[in-house]
Amino acid sequence: MNRKLLALALACSALALGACGDDDDESGSDTSAAPTTEAAPPAAETTTEGSGGAPAGGGSELKADADPGGQLKFTTDSLEGKPGEITITMANPSDIPHAVGIRGDGVDEEGETVEKGGTSTVTAEVKAGEYEFYCPVPGHEEGGMKGTLTVK
Repeated sequence: MNRKLLALALACSALALGACGDDDDESGSDTSAAPTTEAAPPAAETTTEGSGGAPAGGGSELKADADPGGQLKFTTDSLEGKPGEITITMANPSDIPHAVGIRGDGVDEEGETVEKGGTSTVTAEVKAGEYEFYCPVPGHEEGGMKGTLTVK
């Protein structure tokens, strides 16, 4: 439970720091009416389905969302990351509750089960090798809601 709280606190800290942007406006134009995107992470750290950016210090931030059609599957069945701290986030657009977990090579971590509109996050320290990401809700992994996480 402490790892989950630490992961949540780190995620909140990262969001808060990301919102602190550079206030210098060298162009001299008035951008007060324009929406800002300074809280968005740099492109190198933005992750898309099945891929991962490399945060400073190694590791990866990955994304595997639940199937929006309500099937027992993720939007990807494979993820790739780097050794270190791996974080997988899973948005749940489905009417069925889901979560995300990482298992293998001595790692066994699970994120919180969330309802429609929620996001489950799991973080684990991993080394090179193959792991499984899965939905720990009873019956979901057996129904096919799992994939391979390759760390290299």
